[in-house]
Formats: sequence, C-alpha cells, structure tokens
Amino acid sequence: MEGMKKNKKAIFITGGSRGIGEAIVKLLKKDYIIVAPTRKELNLLNNQSIENFVKKNRNKEIDIIINNAGINFPQWIEEMTDENIESTLQINLEAPIRLIRGLVGYMKKKKWGRIINMSSGFGIVARGKQVLYSATKHGINGVTKALALELAQYNILVNSVCPGFTATEMVLRNSPEKIKLLEKDIPLGRLSQPKEIAELVAFLISDKNTYITGATIVIDGGFTSR
Repeated sequence: MEGMKKNKKAIFITGGSRGIGEAIVKLLKKDYIIVAPTRKELNLLNNQSIENFVKKNRNKEIDIIINNAGINFPQWIEEMTDENIESTLQINLEAPIRLIRGLVGYMKKKKWGRIINMSSGFGIVARGKQVLYSATKHGINGVTKALALELAQYNILVNSVCPGFTATEMVLRNSPEKIKLLEKDIPLGRLSQPKEIAELVAFLISDKNTYITGATIVIDGGFTSR
C-alpha cells in the first residue's frame, strides 16, 4: 500500500483472488488503485493478523472498503462443528467489522467514502443447512444499516450487495444435476455471472451513487421473490 497515487481512488478488498472478488478487481483495476492482500498478508481467521494489518495501514489513504471474502460450509444444526461455527462467524462477520473499524479513518477525515459488504440471498431468505451462513449474512446486513446511520454525517455510503446463486467456485462445486435444480429455482433460469455482480458494485462505489446508503440490494435473478 506504499506509494499510492491519489489521482485515483483506492479500494481495499478482501477475497479478491477468485469468484466475485476477482471479477470486481478485473473490472475496476483500470480506474482504481486496488489493494487486495493475500492470505499471508491478511489472515481473516486470525484477529491478531487483522490487527497487525490494520496497525500497519491505518493511516493509508483508503477511499473504498469492499468486504467480499466469505465462506459457507452447510451443515444441519446437530452436525454443526465448533470449528465451522467459529470460522464462519469470524470470516463472514467479525473480520469485516474489525477491518472497517481500523480502516475507516481516512474516509471520515476526507468526508467521502464507500463501504460494500458482500452479503447473500441467504441474508434475505433461508433454507436448511444454512443456519451459520444465513446468521452471518443477516448479521452483515444489520452492520450495513447501523454503519450507514453512523457514517452518513461523513458522506460515507454503506451498502450490502446480496447475490443469488452465482457461477463461482462455491456454487460450481455442486454436481451438474444439483446446479440444474438450483437454476429451476431462479425465475431467470440461470446462475448469475460474477461480472454482473461486479457491475453493480462498480456503480455503488462510484461518484454516480450519491444517495443510496443503508440498502440491502438483491441481485439474484428473482430467487428471493418466490
């Protein structure tokens, strides 16, 4: 993050190496400075790693935060392991809160900023084996709303993006038969593409967005409308 040029706004993003995060980085890298730490640089499972990263970068000129990293290991409630509980809550909910706490200072000083919390359609609805994932995604939507109120006075817009089933590694690890069943549940009849989600993020963080904040924006082909 050293030597960043300020003729472009700087984006800090987690999970930027694959899936939706990779699509966001690819779409925005020409117009923004991208700060996408590797796991070696920032281990979201480890609070000390997060605090060390924040301490090192607290005074850097970060204009936009995109909390994109997330995990989902579906389990029925009685099968749920302590490790799954702890890791899902940590990566999907606690880490974003800690990162925003540590990196929002420059935005407040500048009185301009954008924060995107990547949520999910399961932050709107739920289904079996999704207790942990739904809990964290409903939770991050609550974080978004509370932060939007807290940071509005600094002209910092905070929004959640809730993708439905998207053609990422997380979804494509299912069998072709399971994917066909998923597509039958989507009114538009197909998975979304990561670039479609990235395009929405691109608008929300841009100067074109001047009034959307505290929103939970669903982009799911109609899945949650059923």
